[in-house]
Amino acid sequence: MRQTYPISDHCDGKRFFNPGVVPSSLNLLQLLRWRLWGERATWPAEVANSSFPPPPDAVPAGSASITFINHASFLIRFPGAVVLTDPIHSERCSPVSWAGPRRARQPGIALADLPRPDIVVLSHNHYDHMDLPTLRDIHSRHAPRFVTTLGNAKQLRGLGIDAVELDWWQDLTIGPVHITCTRARHFSARTLFDRNHTLWGGFMLRTEHGQVLFAGDSAAGPHWREIRDRLGAPDVALLPIGAYEPRWFMAAAHMNPAEAVDAHQDLQSRQSIGMHFGTFQLTDEAIQAPLEALAGLNPDRFTALDFGESRLFPLNSDRGS
Repeated sequence: MRQTYPISDHCDGKRFFNPGVVPSSLNLLQLLRWRLWGERATWPAEVANSSFPPPPDAVPAGSASITFINHASFLIRFPGAVVLTDPIHSERCSPVSWAGPRRARQPGIALADLPRPDIVVLSHNHYDHMDLPTLRDIHSRHAPRFVTTLGNAKQLRGLGIDAVELDWWQDLTIGPVHITCTRARHFSARTLFDRNHTLWGGFMLRTEHGQVLFAGDSAAGPHWREIRDRLGAPDVALLPIGAYEPRWFMAAAHMNPAEAVDAHQDLQSRQSIGMHFGTFQLTDEAIQAPLEALAGLNPDRFTALDFGESRLFPLNSDRGS
């Protein structure tokens, strides 16, 4: 029997939806049209990573160290706690190991070298965000706390992971980190038969020093201002900038870089960092296109980190709600 949920502005009790958005009319035939006749850029088979020092073992009060691992995976070290977002170390983001999108770049930190996370947040159940082999390994090595969106704990229980589920705007505190699940405009599915049976979202990660938004996957929309109005402006926002072409197919689920800049402005984020690019070829744009689109921006406001690169960012508790 399918799990049921509280009826809300984004759930009818059995399926989730994006409030105020007309459901997409795209279908399997249009998907095949895109995959067979789309203008897909050629990605390199493999891109070598630069070498960076490992993430710091500690950070000073009033700051956070953020390390970009790959795709939507970041290691965020706050004073007193380490948070890992949507980790994926598998060679493919796929239900099988022999087919599906294959990585063009290796993770910036090998799984064996990953510092112990206290908390792992999982934004939704797509294979490039909920990678079960990686999660099984992290659970076995480190036994962190897992936090995800509604409906996804069942999937994780099969790995022996006891995860906490959150609805949009629900929150909990783990150690010094207060976690609030935030709205996103996206969808969920792991098969042809479970579309929108589980929720998608992001997470505002707040400490006494300030807050970082991990946005998960999202299209453009008014929810960025709602996040700011409800929770305050983030000190740092981790925003998706890739997997956006062709727009007729992808605009309902993924922002392009220009829309990510609009989200940054709506959030009034002090600093935003791009993610969801350069790892797996999920859509048509060239591997460097998202970064080239950001090239003219002030890097003190919107930037991207290299794979394996760590930077220290200031936090300001006065910016939160």
